[in-house]
Amino acid sequence: MYKHIRNANRPIFPKEVSSYLNTAMESSSLVVDYLVFIAFIAVSFVIPLWGKFRARKKTETKADYVFATGSSVSMGAMMLSIARGTLGVRSFLGYPSELYYRGSAMWETLYGMLLAYPIVCFVFVPVYYSLGITSVYQYLDMRFKSKLVRCLASFSYVIRSLLNVSVTVFTPCVALKTVIGLPYWASICGITAISIVFTLMGGLKAAILSDVIQGLTMIGVSIVIIIHGTVDAGGFNTVVNVTSQRGRLDFFNFDMDPTIRVNTVSAILGQLFMSLSIFGCQQNFVQRYCSMSSRSKVVKTMMANIPVITVLFSLSWVVGMVIFANYADCDPMSLGYTSKFDEIVPFYVEDKFVYLPGLLGLVMATLFNSSLTITVSILNSLATVTFEDFLGQIPALKNLKDTQQLKIIKSLSVFYGIFIIGVSFLVGMLSGVIESSMLMTSATSGPLLGVFVLAMLVPCANWKGASAGMIFSHVTTLWLTFGRLSLDIPTESLPLSTDGCQNDTFSSLLVKSKDGMPVLWSSATKNDLFDEETPESILDNIYGITYMYYALIGSMSTIIVGIIVSLLTADSKEDTYEEHLLHPYILKLSKMMPGKQRLYATSSHYSENNNTANGTGHTSFSDDSIKSERKKVEHTVQLDNTYIDKLDALKKVTLEVTNEVQKGTKL
Repeated sequence: MYKHIRNANRPIFPKEVSSYLNTAMESSSLVVDYLVFIAFIAVSFVIPLWGKFRARKKTETKADYVFATGSSVSMGAMMLSIARGTLGVRSFLGYPSELYYRGSAMWETLYGMLLAYPIVCFVFVPVYYSLGITSVYQYLDMRFKSKLVRCLASFSYVIRSLLNVSVTVFTPCVALKTVIGLPYWASICGITAISIVFTLMGGLKAAILSDVIQGLTMIGVSIVIIIHGTVDAGGFNTVVNVTSQRGRLDFFNFDMDPTIRVNTVSAILGQLFMSLSIFGCQQNFVQRYCSMSSRSKVVKTMMANIPVITVLFSLSWVVGMVIFANYADCDPMSLGYTSKFDEIVPFYVEDKFVYLPGLLGLVMATLFNSSLTITVSILNSLATVTFEDFLGQIPALKNLKDTQQLKIIKSLSVFYGIFIIGVSFLVGMLSGVIESSMLMTSATSGPLLGVFVLAMLVPCANWKGASAGMIFSHVTTLWLTFGRLSLDIPTESLPLSTDGCQNDTFSSLLVKSKDGMPVLWSSATKNDLFDEETPESILDNIYGITYMYYALIGSMSTIIVGIIVSLLTADSKEDTYEEHLLHPYILKLSKMMPGKQRLYATSSHYSENNNTANGTGHTSFSDDSIKSERKKVEHTVQLDNTYIDKLDALKKVTLEVTNEVQKGTKL
């Protein structure tokens, strides 16, 4: 363009000069953003692996790779890693758009999340922290002596992780396509490919250190957006007033209607059960607990993480408030500048920070790397669970060397990475990051949580009840999920406005999205936008239940069905298990109950010093076998009374010889 203006045989008009300057500014800014994007990804990739590059090459063990046992991980790093794993990419991209378009109801899921922390610390962690297991689902095998229960639980985790990590991979692709026009397929393949390489080279420790880098960067970018947006909006009071007046701040709605998408009741109950399933039953979190030096340190880390989670979680929602206050009277989606709810954060950065080259690249890199690190952690866990709970049970693979097992685990990481690419494309068909993530998490959390509750807190539960409960729960939640999707419930949004739009509202460098369709909602209300018909059948009412309750329904159905079937199929000989596999307080309580005392197997407690990496070695004995062995011993002693006398005489002779040797007597 510059050459065209220079060689033209006509005067240069101000309009052309302005267009040229804008183009030059856009090009230079884009170059800086690309450089920052690439540099930050490189730094986040190199720093966690730097220690491994510099260290002497040594044989990596499976424990080093899975649990980071070969190095110490600080409490602060672990706290930030757990927080990042809890919130994921959705905290930066999904929660601000949720507040902007649907309000603050989902913000109240924080209550349920915080309630889950102490419950996990005092219910789940004490049971399996010191069992010496590689996969948390080995505990179910020990408790129920059933490969079926273990495989069902592992399969539930694999399905949930694949669905959730697909949302994680797809999330930054929305922003990258909005800002730089990068196709979805390129972003998905790029994130997954780097995640596979990172997983093969780094293991858990590299994922934790990378989590720290991403967490700190995300906090910094969020604070910059909040400060800048608050100043532009006219102060924090203005931000609060605008968001409140436009219906974005609506807390403490205790309406018991189960078909409401989310309110205070469903937010607390739904998120509590989802969080318990994630923190207490999910392999990638349990790996972090077991990588710490003591159980007390785990409890301290979890409890200290409560204020960290509160701040990080709330930061995202405040970002949403600030962005809405700036666009309250001129919504970019209504004008066609964006096409998806989740594009509002990158659009805001591109619009308001055009004078600060590189910030948009930093935001994009943060989203990209956040998705990458979470994917690395889940790939590590998926591969470990698949080997320990499925492939490791094959006789031909049971006695492999540690290095051979590690090679198989890394190969499984590659397989899952390729598989995730395909599933990520399916996520784009759902409505938004938050909608997709919450639906998938809630639908798959119930059966997993329910079977662990049966194992730890219900002494009478046996493998038949646990299996029946999980199968029934899976069928129920899948039925509800597909039934809800069949209703084609519209994606609702709170009223938006374009009444205050002016020519200079948005940056002149921005262009309308090719996919964006102007939707003028300035004078519309929710009731005008969607004609909500009353369900005509009982099934429609059931399918209309919000997905926030799926985890609760799944957990309770697993527990109830599990208890009933266990009582109907109880067998005191077959159902024995080691008493340390119950929660200590439940064990004490059960012994205080009237009636016949439950029989427990002889304890062979898994200790840290025992070779229990494969989860084998626990034994169980029936009551009859114990009695018969006792009778045999008594009978043998009665027949060989003289044998005891001979032993005593031998002890005396041995003692005399020892004394003589100590005196120096020659024999």
